[in-house]
Amino acid sequence: MDYKELGNTGEMVSEIGLGTWKYRGGADPLLRGVALGATFIDGAEMYRNEDEVGQAIQELRQQVFLATKVLGSHLRYDQVMRAAEQSLQRLKTDWIDLYQIHYPNSSVPIAETMRAMEALVDAGTVRYIGVSNFSTSELRAAQAAMAHNPIVSNQVLYSLKARRIEEELLPYCQENHITIIAFTPLADGSLAAASRFLPDRRMKALEQVATQVNRTMAQVANSPPHPLPARILTPSRTHASPPMIAPGRSSNWPTAPGPWCSTISPVSGMLLATLPSTDCSGPRIK
Repeated sequence: MDYKELGNTGEMVSEIGLGTWKYRGGADPLLRGVALGATFIDGAEMYRNEDEVGQAIQELRQQVFLATKVLGSHLRYDQVMRAAEQSLQRLKTDWIDLYQIHYPNSSVPIAETMRAMEALVDAGTVRYIGVSNFSTSELRAAQAAMAHNPIVSNQVLYSLKARRIEEELLPYCQENHITIIAFTPLADGSLAAASRFLPDRRMKALEQVATQVNRTMAQVANSPPHPLPARILTPSRTHASPPMIAPGRSSNWPTAPGPWCSTISPVSGMLLATLPSTDCSGPRIK
């Protein structure tokens, strides 16, 4: 397993991570993922399974980089503090490695929310602050509201079928040392296999390439669609911009995928995989 730097923090996280949206698989798949080196686990209070995740990793907490999210409807100062405490209790842990705002809420001043997030860091219950589903302008506003902590990540929709972030958000994050965490990197599983019922010439081309290089369609779909800037992902960590914790890797093909809905990503970095027994269909916000 390769490890990539989170933002500009010096913190190294596994390039393959385990996303727990709609996860109801019990402890074994999570434990197996961690044993294989996928020590980054991402959850959210909205997923309503933090207690199951916490129970699964209780004996492995020191090995796991644990991320979760506060609901966008819980962004008042007191609500953030209460939500974090409840997540800590459900996850059966004393700290959260990465605490993320699940989605922006224009009805709550971002300064109020970020003041709470920084208070959690000051208290030692949160190590790093991230956001999710933030546009470039929303990200700028959140950064401006920070007193003394960086925003280290933005978790957003990204796949070969959803590449809008490449226009503005991705370059901005690269310039500002903000890691992109991609969710739904295989477009809800549609990039993992060609449909028998809805023929698509693009998927046919993907299937042909996968056959030629002896890889799965998922591996090909999540390989860089074009050469990456030379200094983004390097083994020596000499990159000027942070790596993409978007499912995947830039230098080598990933290992053959297991029973994941997601395995690797269109840019490099880390995979947020959807675990077995998970329904890969659903809304955009994850």
